[in-house]
Amino acid sequence: MTSTTDDLTGSTDALGYEQARDELIEVVRRLETGGTTLEESLALWERGEELAKICRRWLDGARARLDAALAGPEMDDETDGGAGADSDVNDV
Repeated sequence: MTSTTDDLTGSTDALGYEQARDELIEVVRRLETGGTTLEESLALWERGEELAKICRRWLDGARARLDAALAGPEMDDETDGGAGADSDVNDV
């Protein structure tokens, strides 16, 4: 019984997405299997919530990076198009 709470008190500061996801899967499996005390179930639930937040932060960060990468070329195209249009007008 102590091992369950010991397992749940590990540091989450250094968890990567895959580590947090894998641990979350294990927490869900243990909750679905049952056989834990109410106190253990509550500790598992709290750990699961914490792990879900970590995963969400990683996914939000990845989405922001993708959005920035996708917006980058569009911004360059608009800038190049604007400069090219100005130079054409000046050449005439």
